[in-house]
Amino acid sequence: MYRDGQVSEDRFFRIGDHIPQGSLLVYNNTRVIQARLVFHKDTGARIEVFCLAPVEPYDYQLSLSSTTGCVWKCMIGNAKKFNTDSIELPINIGARTLRLRAHKGVQQGNTYNVHFTWDDPAAAFSEILEAIGELPIPPYLNRKSEESDKTTYQTVYSRIKGSVAAPTAGLHFTEQVLGDLRRRGIQTTELTLHVGAGTFLPVKVEDANRHPMHTEIIAVPRQAIADIQGKLGHIAAVGTTSMRTLESLYFIGCRLANINASDYPQQETLHIDQHEPYEQEYTLSAHEALQAILNYLDTTGQDTLHAETQIMIRPGYTFRMVDMLITNFHQPKSTLLLLVSAFVGGDWHTIYDYALSHGFRFLSYGDSSILFRH
Repeated sequence: MYRDGQVSEDRFFRIGDHIPQGSLLVYNNTRVIQARLVFHKDTGARIEVFCLAPVEPYDYQLSLSSTTGCVWKCMIGNAKKFNTDSIELPINIGARTLRLRAHKGVQQGNTYNVHFTWDDPAAAFSEILEAIGELPIPPYLNRKSEESDKTTYQTVYSRIKGSVAAPTAGLHFTEQVLGDLRRRGIQTTELTLHVGAGTFLPVKVEDANRHPMHTEIIAVPRQAIADIQGKLGHIAAVGTTSMRTLESLYFIGCRLANINASDYPQQETLHIDQHEPYEQEYTLSAHEALQAILNYLDTTGQDTLHAETQIMIRPGYTFRMVDMLITNFHQPKSTLLLLVSAFVGGDWHTIYDYALSHGFRFLSYGDSSILFRH
């Protein structure tokens, strides 16, 4: 635990001893999909297709539930061998047998749009992934995914499919720990940010402002926004994904507060650019920003806010929403470490020196920390 410049340690199941009574714990309910598909050509060449995000349909749930075909942005291993019109993979789902076809489309940087079709209209794409996809565990584990990862690499509250990496701060929570928190008067609410592979893209430039942040899709129910509004000043975010979503809400609210209700965007996607928090002075309170979102949802008849965020939280950022952060220990030269540094006022060395000298484990299956805002 880090608070007021001091570091201490405890067992995670006693985290309720350190979160003030009356706080609101906000967690990310995203669920990791089995997004890695392995094809073999007649020549024996192995082609690995890693599904990153849906392109058509753009909505995760629509794409995963599609029975007619879909397009995903993918990374392709051995892409040079994927030089035919399509590659195929036989699949057994229960008593049914079908063939999945993948066609390599437009290249964008190191990714491709891959068109998937299959010959069984009774099968949804999510069923296909569950049947033959592999769970994309972090590469630094230096092993193939195991059957146990299907449980241990999911949080106990995961339910909305879409991530290609787990929001790993939540892996420490058990039903018993959550029950203990609720008995202590600590409320919980959930939101969704589908974690993309770009989360782990290292910062390779000296000026962090020039690092290209990835875009991620978020969804926050109206009730969660109301819960957060009622607990401002006592918000605990589980993980950097929850943190980015919560802080993005402020800027979404600021934008909506400057739009007349008659001009509310009906089709446009609300998008927060990575530089937006630093480009102007913001005077709206967090309460007012959240109220602007609630007004928008009520006026447009929506029960969930859908948006995109590219927010980059780095030193110099002003936090509006989050007071406590529960997170694992991150690798050097990562945007996640920049976020931690911003949250603790630049004093991340104190935390990480302690972790290293006391043998703490880092990264996805590592130890946890609770940090209080500087």
